[in-house]
Order: sequence, then structure tokens, then C-alpha cells
Amino acid sequence: MELLFQLAVILIASKIAGDISVRLGQPSVLGKLVIGIILGPAVLGLVDETTTLEQLSQIGVILLMFIAGMETDLDEFKRSGKAATFVGLSGIIVPLAVGFLAGILMNMTTIEAIFLGLLLSATSVSISVQALKELNKMQSKEGAAILGAAVIDDVVVIIALAFLMSMAGGDVNLSIVIIKKVLFFGGAILAAWKLVPWILKKFAPLKVTESVISAALIICFLYAYLAEVTGVAAIIGAYIAGVAISLTDFKKEVFEKVETIGYSIFVPVFFTSIGIKASFEGLAQNIGLIIVLSIIAILTKLIGAAAGAKMAHFSWNSSLGIGAAMVSRGEVALILATIGIEAKLINQQLFSILVIVVLVTTIVTPPMMKFFFQRGVKQNAMKSTA
Repeated sequence: MELLFQLAVILIASKIAGDISVRLGQPSVLGKLVIGIILGPAVLGLVDETTTLEQLSQIGVILLMFIAGMETDLDEFKRSGKAATFVGLSGIIVPLAVGFLAGILMNMTTIEAIFLGLLLSATSVSISVQALKELNKMQSKEGAAILGAAVIDDVVVIIALAFLMSMAGGDVNLSIVIIKKVLFFGGAILAAWKLVPWILKKFAPLKVTESVISAALIICFLYAYLAEVTGVAAIIGAYIAGVAISLTDFKKEVFEKVETIGYSIFVPVFFTSIGIKASFEGLAQNIGLIIVLSIIAILTKLIGAAAGAKMAHFSWNSSLGIGAAMVSRGEVALILATIGIEAKLINQQLFSILVIVVLVTTIVTPPMMKFFFQRGVKQNAMKSTA
């Protein structure tokens, strides 16, 4: 019964907070993140972080990325391959280098410092996707570059982490890690081409309610599961599943109904749960380090990814908007931090600090994106009227 109360509180608070955020000129997702902090143990304590809530949150982010996949313009995505590569790789190199130097200055060992750099190189665009939707940028060349870069970022960082763990003496076989990823992407593309349309066509005539939507969700969850099993983030699997659905005749029906399912309950739980994870315990003692690492995390990703976008011939405002979209570390960095503490590459104190840093990067991403993208629109409008 406690779960029912928590869900009611989350849904009421997130919708009101999102509305207030929009009225204040910010993306609604910012209000949802902030209200999560207020509802959680850090402030009011109305909602606790529970296993069930975490699982509902995971479904939320999976559905969010599934919806993003269905909204992707595949032709634009293909054209953005070069830009996505530049953004993804430069958005890894800069935070990795600066994070490594920061680790050395913190008296970490070489392997520990490399791990810190890798953690700061991670990107989760689940928050950025919502901001892109609100800014009507999902199907733009900027949106395609961001989503493509996120896939590249995930694969490169995970392979680099596997290499680092093998160097650190962990039970990790780098060849197997790479083979798993090749098998997943190869199998995912083949299934999207042949299997997904076939499954939907077979489910469509079934004499049961919403058979096509059920089939689409089965595909989404299986893609996410297989991605997780092969070491690729579940959100990447869900995104590819969405792209696969977008190539079928059932795209419009699936999109409309899954969007209703996702945004009515699961997606608000995901956004709010990020804030709920916040803990300000020990904040005062480590405030200096938190500020420094937060600045490093924000600027290195912003500058690195923006430089990659600029190399791909985007305007400065679009480049900075793309860089801002890559700033959020989200659940991907939290997963890496958990791996780090289990492998004794970071201690509990640094883990707690990094959780707050991840939260900071997540909160600043939507307003930064809005600022740079809207500034670009205004400047273009001024040029056209000049």
C-alpha cells in the first residue's frame, strides 16, 4: 500500500513541477528532477528509494528511449554518422584526459585515475531526449548527431572499461566483451530488418486486445534485456528497438499508445527517481571537491562534444547545444561508479561525491540545451530579418 501512496505523490508532484518549470521558461524535465530531490530523503522524505520504485524507473527510461527510437528520422541518422562519430569520440577524449589528471592530483593510482576519467566520459542522453522533444529537435540533424554519439559513447566507454578491468586483474576477457557487442549489434540490425516486421504482422490479427502494442513492448523489452546481457546499456537496446518499429507500418499506432503508457506513469517515475537518489550527507565536508568535479564534468563534456560537432561543420550554437546534451551522466555513470566501488577502484566517500556530481550534470543539462539551441534560433531569425 505504501507504493500506491508514493506513486500518487510522484505523479501529482512531477506534473505540477513540470508545469511550473515550463511557465518559468525551462524544460519540464528540470522541474521533475528538482521535485524528486524535494520529495526524497534529502528534504521531505515523502518518497524513499525502494527496489520496486527503481524497477518502475528502469521501465520508464527504457520506454523513453524506445519512444525516441520511433521518433528518429533514419535518413537523417545515416547522414549524421560522421558528426556522431566526431561528437562521441571527442566527447570521450577530453573528459577522459582531464579526469585522469584530476585523479592523479587526488593521489589516485594510475588505474584508479583512468577509471575516474572513464566515468566522467560516460553519457546518458535519456534526460536530453526529453529536452530534445520539448525543443522540437528530436528529428533534426542535431538530434540525430546526439543520439548517434550516445551509442558510440556507450560502446567505446564500456570496451575501455573492460580493458581497464583486465589490466587491474579483474576476471574480464576483452575479446569476449568485443565479440558480445558485435553479436548484439549485428543481431539487433538483422532482427530489425527481418524479424520485427514479421512478429508485428503475426500479432496484428490475434483476437485479443492491443495485440500489436503488446508485441511492440515484447520487442522493446527483449532488445533492452539482450543489450544488458551483452554489456550494452539497456537504453541503447530499447532505442534500437524503437528504430526497428519506426520502419514498419505499425509505427504510428505503437508510438501513440506507448507514449500514453510511458508518460502517464513510468517516465515521470524515472525523472523523479533521479532526484530521490540525492543524499546531502557529508556534503559540507566535501563541498570543494564536489564543486571542482562538477565543473570538470560539465565543461569537459560540453567543450569536447561541442568541438566534435564543430569539426562536423555545425554552427557554434548548435555545437554548444549538442555538447550540452552530452553533459548528463545519468544512470550510465551511476552503473560505472557501482562497478568501481565493487572493484575497489574508488572508495565509499568518493562514490557518494560522484553520485552528487552525476546529479548536478543531470540537472544542468536541460536548461543549458534550451539556452544554446534557442540562442541559435534567435540569431538565425535576426539574420533573416536583417
